[in-house]
Amino acid sequence: MRSKPLTLTYVLGAFCLAGCGVQSTTQEVRQAQTDLGDHSIVILSRKHKTQGETEDDFVSCVSGNVNSGDDSLPVLAEQDFVDATFPWFEPRTAPLTMDDLSNVINRPLLTERIQEIGVRYLVWIEGTTQRSDESGSLQCTVVSGGIPACFGFLSWENGANYEASVWDVHKGMNVGTLSSEASGTSFVPAVVVPLPFIARVRQRACDKLAEQIKGFLGPA
Repeated sequence: MRSKPLTLTYVLGAFCLAGCGVQSTTQEVRQAQTDLGDHSIVILSRKHKTQGETEDDFVSCVSGNVNSGDDSLPVLAEQDFVDATFPWFEPRTAPLTMDDLSNVINRPLLTERIQEIGVRYLVWIEGTTQRSDESGSLQCTVVSGGIPACFGFLSWENGANYEASVWDVHKGMNVGTLSSEASGTSFVPAVVVPLPFIARVRQRACDKLAEQIKGFLGPA
């Protein structure tokens, strides 16, 4: 009898490897050569909540990954950049598209200020992680003794799709575009106790996009 829970765990683990494994793809388009030198980069995101705001934790994840490891790059924190360039990148006035961003950055006073704080490249991230195609259901109730119990099976698809445009402040142009996509199936089987198996698509997209940024802006 003791072997049954262990066997069930192994079965669910194997199911997860087959069903909730994350698949990812990346793309890169370079429009000009880059040379970071002794400057830094800043990673920004869309901030207008009514028009597809990119998650703050995703931007923080990418920034942290780019700024760590043996091949790390110097990254100015997004909030420090927003404070230094007030009021151009405050949530209420921040650009909503890459065209808006180029128009804002090309203002002489703002360009001068960005150069003063040592930023050479702005990495503008757009995208979201979404949940779709949910199927199944979970039913929870309270059994004898007041103990909660759940039964059923719930699954859904997770998709992460992000694009980063790299703006060269010195050249006044977009020098490249990077994209990172990840997808996977998450599910929660429940026989008394729910056992969630979550496809970490956002984390995979973050890791891959950070790798791309390092490769794009790092030493040749």
